[in-house]
Amino acid sequence: MRIGISCHPTYGGSGALATQLGVALADRGHEVHFLSYARPARLADFHPNISFHEARVSSYPLFRYPPYDLALASVMREVSEVHRLDVMHVHYAIPHAISAILSRAMLGGGGPRIVTTLHGTDITIVGADGAYFHPTRYGIESSDAVTTVSNWLRDESLRIFQPDRAIRVVHNFVDTDRFRPHDCVDTRRGLGSDDEVVLAHVSNFRPVKRLADVVRIFARVSRAMPARLVLAGDGPERPRAEKVARDEGVFERVRFLGEQEAVERVLGCSDLFLLPSDHESFGLAALEAMSCAVPVLGTRSGGLPEVVDDEVTGLLVDVGDVETAARRSIALLQDPARRRAMGAEARRRAVDRFAEEDVVSQYEALYGEVLDAPLGPARGDPARGDPARSDSGPSDPDQASS
Repeated sequence: MRIGISCHPTYGGSGALATQLGVALADRGHEVHFLSYARPARLADFHPNISFHEARVSSYPLFRYPPYDLALASVMREVSEVHRLDVMHVHYAIPHAISAILSRAMLGGGGPRIVTTLHGTDITIVGADGAYFHPTRYGIESSDAVTTVSNWLRDESLRIFQPDRAIRVVHNFVDTDRFRPHDCVDTRRGLGSDDEVVLAHVSNFRPVKRLADVVRIFARVSRAMPARLVLAGDGPERPRAEKVARDEGVFERVRFLGEQEAVERVLGCSDLFLLPSDHESFGLAALEAMSCAVPVLGTRSGGLPEVVDDEVTGLLVDVGDVETAARRSIALLQDPARRRAMGAEARRRAVDRFAEEDVVSQYEALYGEVLDAPLGPARGDPARGDPARSDSGPSDPDQASS
């Protein structure tokens, strides 16, 4: 098949998943075209079946806010026509699904079938905002197929937008060959951590990740045993995390690595991965840590409990409960045999439930379904629990996610 993929090109989970999916499809012989304002962060190597098309935004001074969605729709139309795309798989409803729908309209209603994958904040934050509620629901209902990365996110999408259509769950996946246990002697020595436990966190450092809690948990662990915290990523919460580290007296034991392409080396040489987020729609970073045989300390929120089993592959605590998180982390780290057993089970779970091969096959099958089906979205089936659409939507879209 000839497949277009549009995503945010950053280090966040949606961009990482979309890029990894595109590479896996290309490895299977499909022709893959990435479309975004920059080359996706994880699309590092040349591949004969992959092309990248940049959506260049005009700097015309009349535009107070450059219209990226229109620039993206234009390049989608061009690539769809020139390369005769079969499927346009967009990640995030805003702006990617809307841009894809507009590009198809510019092609006279023809062009590729549109598959939209919802990843989380496009529903719980952006889509639930009054300014974007109706465009988001329109994007969901006008796509030929819609997926979410967890059961929790599917339920939230149905609750907030009440679309008259089916939504399918296709969980995120992990490359278990890339994300695997590593020989960490040199890496740990480079971190200065030969005789210390290493705690890690990887994210885009947004407020939802609760980076300050990561540092506070680590500070309590470091008072109980020699420890070091490794933070990979960057974003708006970094200055606050640095201040908390200074206030807690652990700044010299925290390594801010910035954005890293080889995150598997960071994860694979860790003893515990910290992800105490407000919520995770799935928790791709947690899955990548599990695939490296590293237990995860996460929260009982969002889709993360679908990935991490408490006391089996990691530890789950309530959001904001730093003291319990630290206490349980210390108990695990002081019991190396238990930690190793939990890590081994985490690796087995990642391989058995979330391996790349199985999930990519689900997407291939979905593409085949939409290509065989009549043009237009699949409607909801009450027997599957899909609610009927409310024509008016929530009376106050700003409160849709409350």
